[in-house]
Amino acid sequence: MILETARRVLQIEADSVREQIGNLGASFEGAVEEITRMKGRLCVTGLGKSGLVGQKLAATLASTGTPAYFLHAAEAAHGDLGMLVEGDLVLALSHSGETAEVVRLLEFSRSRKIRTIAMTGVAGSSVAKAADIAIPVVISKEACPLNLAPTASTTAMLAVGDALALVLSEKRGFGEADFAALHPGGELGRRFLKVRDLMRTGDRVPHVTRETGMPEAVHEMSRKMMGITAVVDGAGELLGVISDGDLRRLLEKDPHLLSRTAGECLHARPKTVDQDTFASTALATMEDAKITSLFVVDELGRLTGALHLHDLLSAGIS
Repeated sequence: MILETARRVLQIEADSVREQIGNLGASFEGAVEEITRMKGRLCVTGLGKSGLVGQKLAATLASTGTPAYFLHAAEAAHGDLGMLVEGDLVLALSHSGETAEVVRLLEFSRSRKIRTIAMTGVAGSSVAKAADIAIPVVISKEACPLNLAPTASTTAMLAVGDALALVLSEKRGFGEADFAALHPGGELGRRFLKVRDLMRTGDRVPHVTRETGMPEAVHEMSRKMMGITAVVDGAGELLGVISDGDLRRLLEKDPHLLSRTAGECLHARPKTVDQDTFASTALATMEDAKITSLFVVDELGRLTGALHLHDLLSAGIS
């Protein structure tokens, strides 16, 4: 009985979302165009369960490139209407379409010549009539056995809201770099960290010139504690590297290694990255090549930084 009821609820809610595929039409397209043209921010409003959906939708819109905020429909009449300014656009959510507070907010917006969009479950409702554009989110029934508690209706409204947010995001050309800029913290932030956020710069980067003697090169490797040093020319261009592994292999072949210069001992064409590479990509490069360090170069091949495996692991990159 428990699983039967749970499956019935999930089936009804899944069906309610599928219904919206056929419901989408010209009003949805018109809403997208309106939001794309707006000069200010999208004010999402609602009350009760629709208000909770509106809060989530405002957050999704903001994090995917559409400036948005949530305005509680009841609080709006008690001073919060000041949040709504010229250039904004209103997106009102009401399944019943008869929420008086939402209707009043839409009427206020119209009096201020602010364009409005409604998402409602009743096409001819007061909310639909008060808005410039009404997107229908009609369902056959709620998942509640009494057909009363907002369940399938809120799921459907949430899904249509997500569709709206992601269509807008795609239309704006919102990409990975934009997403990363808006999500600097937590797991998402770590996922979008770039090499420039973690790389070592300045005196922390081990480097010598091709004329540098090997004793000094070894000292540079030890001093910077990366187990490697870059070898650069006078213009700062990366010519090659010398690693701990290179030293061991060279010493086996040449007992007089320390009498040579870095230019004679370098390993040419090392793996490199640029500073705009994602840190996760840099880690994958290290793992594939079985190395623990990468040097960072600019478009001209000049040394700009260094990245060690420990830098990535310490930042939680995996």
